[in-house]
Amino acid sequence: MPSDLPSFAASRALAETLLADRRPEWWWHTQAAAREAVRLADLPGVDRESLLHAAVLLDVGRSPAAARTGFPPLDAARFLRARSYPARVLGLVAHQLAADVEAEQVGVDLEAFEREDSPTVDTLWWCALVADAAAAPIDACDGRTDTEGRRRDATRGAVARTRARIDAAGWPVVA
Repeated sequence: MPSDLPSFAASRALAETLLADRRPEWWWHTQAAAREAVRLADLPGVDRESLLHAAVLLDVGRSPAAARTGFPPLDAARFLRARSYPARVLGLVAHQLAADVEAEQVGVDLEAFEREDSPTVDTLWWCALVADAAAAPIDACDGRTDTEGRRRDATRGAVARTRARIDAAGWPVVA
């Protein structure tokens, strides 16, 4: 594990502190995403540590303590950057679930955080979507709607690639 990455327990504790009491629906979502990340972290091409940390931290921008811009992926990445998380985790969190599509629509700039295309990104998006399906209903105004469908198309590709990796590993799609 890179020396600049805190322990997974520390990242999980940070997320719990920020979300459990004030945004419990998002803490529930975070836990579901992290469970799926633990299950899939050993898929070929996936950076295990980055995936686990990004999955447990991806909703921290929804905490009142982190929210500054009203765009949770950006708020999460900025909050984590102030806590010296590595650039890769910041990029994964900032660009979660094709957030760049929505950022463009609402005029938010994510360019300070590197966007990557990788098995780790695909798997993180899979984990967040599995958590969405498992979580209690989330308000349709939560920022994940895209009337143009570009975000849906981007996530569909990530899901297909992750599904193929899961199938190739011989693992069940859902534990």
